[in-house]
This record gives sequence, structure tokens and C-alpha cells, in this order.
Amino acid sequence: MSKQTEYVLRAMEERDVRFVRLWFTDVLGFLKSVAISPTEVEEAFDEGIGFDGSAIEGFARVYESDMIARPDPSTFQTLPWRDQAKPTARMFCDIVLPDGSPSFADPRHVLKRALKKAGERGFTFYTHPEIEFFLFRTPLPTGEPPEPLDNAGYFDHTNLGQGSDFRRKTISMLEQMGISVEFSHHEAAPGQHEIDLRYADALSTADNIMTFRVVVKEVAALLGIHASFMPKPLADFPGSGMHTHMSLFEGDTNAFYDASDEYHLSKVGRQFVAGLLAHAAEITAVTNQWVNSYTRLAGGGEAPAYICWGRNNRSALVRVPGYKPSKAASTRIELRSIDPATNPYLTFALILNAGLDGVDRGLELPPGAEDDVWSLSDRERHALGIEPLPRNLDEAVNIMERSELVAETLGEHVFDFFIKNKRAEFESYRHQVTPWELNRLLPSL
Repeated sequence: MSKQTEYVLRAMEERDVRFVRLWFTDVLGFLKSVAISPTEVEEAFDEGIGFDGSAIEGFARVYESDMIARPDPSTFQTLPWRDQAKPTARMFCDIVLPDGSPSFADPRHVLKRALKKAGERGFTFYTHPEIEFFLFRTPLPTGEPPEPLDNAGYFDHTNLGQGSDFRRKTISMLEQMGISVEFSHHEAAPGQHEIDLRYADALSTADNIMTFRVVVKEVAALLGIHASFMPKPLADFPGSGMHTHMSLFEGDTNAFYDASDEYHLSKVGRQFVAGLLAHAAEITAVTNQWVNSYTRLAGGGEAPAYICWGRNNRSALVRVPGYKPSKAASTRIELRSIDPATNPYLTFALILNAGLDGVDRGLELPPGAEDDVWSLSDRERHALGIEPLPRNLDEAVNIMERSELVAETLGEHVFDFFIKNKRAEFESYRHQVTPWELNRLLPSL
């Protein structure tokens, strides 16, 4: 029995834990959960908990449905929004087959596989997400724009109320679960907020993002409001992104840092950015996996729509933030296309492999964009070699389908399911008659 397993069993007894929830995600990034009693946990560590994989989105076909959820003891935490007199705990699970081999349908395994490949080269991948979301009043109207909780704007200091209470309670709960928060603030749109998680290795960050979504939804429900990670819920205001800062470390050394470079970005860092740019269109169906994701990307508001990089240029897809003197560890890059409704396990795996492909092939970084890319004409962007990101989910999936890197990273099972599912989503969307069409065309045609 490992020390982590012993710690969990002892902690459950000391805290009088009554239930343990085992969490995992499906291919689309939706959280799944099964509750067991504390008396079953030791056996779950040894043998796992069996379930019907064919009933989980993208996991298995009916004739190969038996799967096992095996809890990861390092992720044990009690849930602070539950009755503290009768605590409930949670652990993330790895999904395995009856013979003990990893399930290739498990998004957590997809990321672990990519991190192992990077680790064999001596790299640790760190990420730091800035997660935006909306708070709306309830009940939500059907087919009409929801009502934002407030009318504040970027960095506005609002009076004490539901929004301030919300952020305070959310951060408190996150920190009780061992998730460090860097800062929080009101964002640009009415009812829009941002909470930034502190740097962690990519697997921990992905687990933290999944936990973050649950905490945000739970706190909102406690306050009688609704929280949404929908990328673009309001047509006239900016959408929600999940700008993600990232870096590679070799031991304690930041592989992205070079004191002699004008941007303090090393050769490895430059090649990593070049890899991201080279594969940006191919991975967009995963980093922005919903029909609504492309409404955000097309709507300005600092959402990137073109494949380029720049120093402190917030219209660029990849931004190189300013270097902090005497802090080599702070050298990083920021990918700005990701939205908060992504599956973080698949997204981080693809970002890592895309960047490392740039390192492996020694790709040259093109000139950085110094202008507001949104304000340039198509001809000007073309002259600068700046290509657009996919304009809708259908285009993104068609580009993804031709990508060897995406297919290899996701594995055949996840790759095939994801493409099939997203094509069905776009086909369903394509049959809709939108309010825009009714308002614009019905009166005159």
C-alpha cells in the first residue's frame, strides 16, 4: 500500500468522511461521478469500480463496454460545499480496461501519454489558465438572451453584492481544496468574471479546471444565480476565453528563458511557438470544440481569429508577455484562443505535442505581429503571411481530420469519436433558423 493510499484511508477516518465521489470526464469534457462509501475505497484502490463504458459519451461500443474507474489517491480532497458535519470527498480516476491496461478513450490518459513523452526528453509542462465565465440571473429565459447579474465592466470595483460574494466564496472553496488562485476580477462584459489559477503541472491544472467548473456552478447555485462557461452567450459583448500561459522546464530551469534574447525567449521557446502556429488550425476543433466557440472567435473583443504571435499584442493568437527582471522562471508564452468550455486534458495534450513538434523539427519563428491584427485588411494580413483560424466548427473539423499530429496525440478511438460527434453537432446547428434570419429576412422576403 502506497503512502498516498495510506494517507487517504487515514484522512477519511479522521474527518469522518461519509461518501467518496469518484470523478472522471468523457471525451467532450463533461464530468462523470459515482459515489461509494468509505468502506469500499480500499478495494477501489486495488481493483477499481466497474461501469458500463458504452453509456459514457465516446468511451466504448456495447460489445466492449466493461471499464474500470481506478481512483488516484493524490487527488483526494473533501468538498467544502457539502455538509461539513458529514463530509463528502472526491478523487479523480484513471479509466482502465478489465486487464488493467489504460483505456485509450480516457482523456486523462491522453494527456498523461503526452506528458510522459515530454518527460522522456527531460521536460515538465506547466500551465496557468485565466478562466472567464458569466453570471446570470435565474430563471434563464428560453430562446432569449439571459440577464447578466450586473452591468459592470473591466476591473470595475462593484459594491458588495452577489458578484462580490460569489468570487469570495468561490476562491475560499478552491483554496480549501488545495487549488491556488492568483487573482480575480470583473471582466469586460456585464456579468462576466475571471479567476486565474496559479501555475501547476499540466495534469494538475487540467484536474483543477474540472474542479473549478464544479465549484463555480455549486457556488452560483447556492446564491440562486446561474454560472455559464458558454464561450459567447451575449451577442453584443465579448465572449469568454481561457487564455493559458505555459512553459517547459528542465528540472528547475525554465527552458523558455534566454537572457541574451531580446524577448528573453530561448531557441526552444521560439521553436515551441512556431510549432503552435504551424498546428494552430489543426487543433482548433479541440481547443474550441463547440459551434458557439466560433461566434466568440469572430466577434473581436481580444479573441484571436488569425494565426500569428506578438510581444504584448493581445490581438495575436500567441502572446509573449513582458519579461520580469530577475525572474527567469516567469518567462512564458500565452495561447489566447482556448475557451473555458474545452476539454482541458485533450487541449493540453495537443498544445504540448504541437509545440514539441516545432522543437523537434527546428521550426523557425516568423516575424511577430506588431499591429492590431483585427484592424488590418485581408490583403495586408495575406502580405504578412497571417492566415485565419477556422471560421466555424465544420471547417475546423475538416482541417483536424487531415492532421497526423492530432490523430497520433488523441489516439484512434478518441480521434474518430470526436470527429463524428462534432460533425453531428454542426449538422444539427446547420438546420436551425436563427433569430437573426427571422429578424432580418422574414419582414422583407
